[in-house]
Amino acid sequence: MRVLLAGGAGYIGAHTAVALLEAGHEAVLLDNLDNTSAVVAQRIAQITGTTAPLVVGDAADDEVVERAFSEHGPFDAVIHFAAHKAVGESMQKPLEYYANNLDSTFALLRVGLAHGIRSFVFSSTGTVYSDPADLPFTEEATRNLVDLSNPYSKSKLMNEVVLQDVQAVNPDVSITSLRYFNPVGAHASGLIGEDPQGIPNNLMPFVARVAVGRLEAINVFGDDYDTPDGTGQRDYIHVVDLAEGHVAALEKAKPGFAAYNLGTGRPVSVLELIASFERAIGRELPKRIAPRRPGDLAATYCDPAKAERALGWKARLTIDDMTRDVWHWQQGNPGGYEG
Repeated sequence: MRVLLAGGAGYIGAHTAVALLEAGHEAVLLDNLDNTSAVVAQRIAQITGTTAPLVVGDAADDEVVERAFSEHGPFDAVIHFAAHKAVGESMQKPLEYYANNLDSTFALLRVGLAHGIRSFVFSSTGTVYSDPADLPFTEEATRNLVDLSNPYSKSKLMNEVVLQDVQAVNPDVSITSLRYFNPVGAHASGLIGEDPQGIPNNLMPFVARVAVGRLEAINVFGDDYDTPDGTGQRDYIHVVDLAEGHVAALEKAKPGFAAYNLGTGRPVSVLELIASFERAIGRELPKRIAPRRPGDLAATYCDPAKAERALGWKARLTIDDMTRDVWHWQQGNPGGYEG
């Protein structure tokens, strides 16, 4: 299978490219490099011994997507990772988030369907679920647009509505929405990992940067939640497991629209994650308790059973695997790809 990965040089895209190549498929990366580096393509080749060509350009531009198809197609499938993804930033830049996250889907669908793709896999999110009482979230849990707290989550749910409508008039095409929970970790080689620009919005890369001295201390936002240790719980999934979920979704694709949760189903608290990282590095890290952030929930985690039943996929790696691999990546790349 030959696959175009929009956003393929990003964190999840790069790991998925490795998983596809190792499974015997072909991968082409399309990325504007706004939040990553062209070095990623070289690292993927170093890991797999196979080249994944890189097309530099914006996935929201029909002409760029057309160029990727013309120069590197035909493609059997498209995986769409290209999106702005910071919840907090989306509150400050709603128009930018809606425009980018929807326009990229429109361009990829327009060009892809015109070129006869048979499968489209969309990078969605567990934050499309709008009622925290539904825990653990199944794929049928409440998804109410007006109850979602931020433009990022709303843009992802809007995309799912678009994809269902498009699939309905293209009945021979498979469209799959993968609802990620909290991707962390890095490839065991230490060659590819998460390299956010500026101060990280997510906990794991923030902890890693404290560990290498780039940030002063870990902020623990709230220690009075109704959880065993008072800190928020999240469903962390190793990015390698997540990448393998994309391969399974492509290989098991059938005509129609389907959505799957990709997570472990096991919530891990902020303090548990930090403790795991401290075990990986062999020392304590400075941390401080800060007030809760508006909109944060006590816990979010999923029921991933549907993906296991339908795709034969199940997360294998533990939180200790995740923190170990992040530390290996951060030690080898203290300044990120360009460091």
